[in-house]
Amino acid sequence: MTLTQLRYIAAIADAGLNITLASERVHATQPGISRQLRQLEDELGFQIFLRKGKSLESITPAGAQVIARARTILAEAANIRVLAANLRNENAGELVIVTTHTQARFVLPEAIAAVKRHYADVGIRLEPHGDTELIDLLGKGAADLAIISTASTPPNAELAIPIFRWDRQILVPKDHPLARLGRTPRIDELAAHALVSYESSLAPESSLRRAIVEAGCELKLAVAARDADLIKTYVRAGLGVGVLAEMALNAADRADFCVYSTRGLLPTCTTWVILQRDRVQRDYALDLIVALAPQIDRRDLVRVVQGAAKADWPTPPAWRELGAPEVSIRAA
Repeated sequence: MTLTQLRYIAAIADAGLNITLASERVHATQPGISRQLRQLEDELGFQIFLRKGKSLESITPAGAQVIARARTILAEAANIRVLAANLRNENAGELVIVTTHTQARFVLPEAIAAVKRHYADVGIRLEPHGDTELIDLLGKGAADLAIISTASTPPNAELAIPIFRWDRQILVPKDHPLARLGRTPRIDELAAHALVSYESSLAPESSLRRAIVEAGCELKLAVAARDADLIKTYVRAGLGVGVLAEMALNAADRADFCVYSTRGLLPTCTTWVILQRDRVQRDYALDLIVALAPQIDRRDLVRVVQGAAKADWPTPPAWRELGAPEVSIRAA
């Protein structure tokens, strides 16, 4: 049994039992993965996957147990490599971040630039996804950290670090009926129009949906998108009233549109960095978190991540209070 074999069976499971896709993700050949899988099953004396012809059909009950333990072993092997790199003061590597388009486009650039100035040989890989996918991807080992936003309550995650708070904005063309109100519309007034908002608004637990339903109205989504720039594009095209994060609006947007804050109308959201508690973090990952949340002392962050202290984070600032701060990396 080898780490390579364990990595291959985890990759097959994550690829939906598609060996071709698994081979692409681990940069191996399909015959090579199939051969290693057969060798592992021969050694164990049972099948990890059930076959149907030349395809894999399902994971066997015994195989599910093996894959779960394989993930633990692979995570610990990765922890050893990270620990060694930190002890060698190695300033090279890759930081994989899963997040939403809004965070990647409007929040992360300055912090990532600061990390790159301090760690020139570190590659940053950004993978935008929908809100509902992020924690699952992190748990599967597909990323080093996730950046996610929630309304009112913390995410259901092992280690969630609050970065900042923000409100949504209502966006309408200047000739729209809501623009003539001269004030933030009530929920029923907002719900009277088709909306253009985030894909997460489709979820039953969406705070936007919940607020509208609690007001006795029905959510009418004309367009749902992951991309904040697309939301603005479709509002410009007259498809509906935009509801999007305040970080996504710049001076040009505020000049083009009538903009209302939803503060007091919809719950305030919090952006969080999510880490896996059982994973050793590279120094540059911790520096990115501090660059995003300068209110957090790096020494406190290290103690919490290492399990030496209980998380007791300061209240995160509001985005509107942050402006465009100069971001720098402090020496560890």
